[in-house]
Amino acid sequence: MEVGQMQRRLAEFTKSMFMEGFLDGQFLQLQQLQDESNPDFVVEVVSLFFQDSEKLLNDLTLALDQQNVDFKRVDAHVHQLKGSSSSIGAQRVKNACVVFRNFCEEQNLEGCMGCLQQVKQEFYLVKNKFDTLFTLEQQIVAAGGSIPAMEITSF
Repeated sequence: MEVGQMQRRLAEFTKSMFMEGFLDGQFLQLQQLQDESNPDFVVEVVSLFFQDSEKLLNDLTLALDQQNVDFKRVDAHVHQLKGSSSSIGAQRVKNACVVFRNFCEEQNLEGCMGCLQQVKQEFYLVKNKFDTLFTLEQQIVAAGGSIPAMEITSF
């Protein structure tokens, strides 16, 4: 596949991530922080998000599995996940965390358990999307092309 085709495919894929609500404008702001001196900035930040979030999801699972659930602790984990997902523009994960926090406030274990599954589902969906996005970018660079800048007006 030639570079122009790959760049169009990347643009369409990225656009679909916005249209489907996986990403919001915060991701574009994150991309603007990347430059020649730190060309892997976005990949590094997003990779850290996934590492930290995996640990948080495990902590949440363990916390909700306790005999006496500490809803304040659960809420603290969800709050942290909400903040980090918001910082990379992972909109659907952030939105699921907002609902999750409401159930924590109500100390509704059943609601929290359902939200944990929803957050995990959104997390793994966006993780797969990012894996595809970064693979497309690597293919473009390997073929000698450059990654086209995304504009908010593109969406």
